This record gives sequence, C-alpha cells and structure tokens, in this order.
Amino acid sequence: MSHALTLDVLLAQEQENRCKDFDFNAAWEIGEAIRTRALADHAPIAIEVYAFGQQLFFAALPGSCADNIEWLKRKRNTVLRLAHSSLYAGINYEKTGQRMEHHAFIHQADYCDHGGSFPILNQSGAILGAVSVSGLPSAEDHALACWGISQYLNKL
Repeated sequence: MSHALTLDVLLAQEQENRCKDFDFNAAWEIGEAIRTRALADHAPIAIEVYAFGQQLFFAALPGSCADNIEWLKRKRNTVLRLAHSSLYAGINYEKTGQRMEHHAFIHQADYCDHGGSFPILNQSGAILGAVSVSGLPSAEDHALACWGISQYLNKL
C-alpha cells in the first residue's frame, strides 16, 4: 500500500474537516453529495454515513455489490476504534511493519486498514461517526469520503 498521502497530510485532513454541528440532516447532506458526484462519474460504489450508533445514510450505486457493504462495515469499525481514517490506519500499520491483519486481537471479519472511511469529528476531535465509501481503489474511496465532509462544511 504505497500512497502519496502521508500520515501528516491525513492528520491535517482530519483537523481541517471537523464539524461544529452534526446531526441527522448533516449525515444526509454528506451522503447525498457523495451519491450525486458518484452517479455523475458512474462510480460503482456503496456509501454509508454512520453516527450516533446507527446508519444515517446508505446508498448502493449501479456496479456495486454485496461485498462493498461488508467493506463499508469493516472500514467504519476501524475508524470508530482508532478515531482516524481507515487510510491513516493502513499507512500507519504499514510503517510499523505490522499490517492490521497480523494483529491477533483484531478480527479481520470486523476491521480492515484500507482507505475509504473518514471520521466525523467534532471541534475538539471527539469521534461522532464515519463517512465510508467502497468500490474504488483505496485512496479514491478515501478522497471521496473526505470530499463529502468538506462539501458539507463549506456550505456552513
């Protein structure tokens, strides 16, 4: 997993994309923005916005499959556990020489360190949930999830 994105860049993205206010309507706006862009690009993805312990937005676009739903869940669980993007987790684990799948205490059916899930953070950095995308290469999934949050924040 070799990326142009560094841990510092990913941390800066997390710092820059924090929500002053986040609610059910915000989740819908973020998910719908990603859906609209993905439809225009004919991207075969599934999208989830998850917060407050529940799925607030979900869409599966043409070309996506049931596997994408499993990837959404695994990426989201990683974000909720680590309070960082799933791409950050992947790059960080790679740098330490021990990918996530080699940790005995992390169940592979529930977690993964592939890009595509971005944390929904409040102003102080507490995690509220995650925006997740699955169906494109790891860095593209990550970029789309991050873009969705930034589009919502730029409207405020």
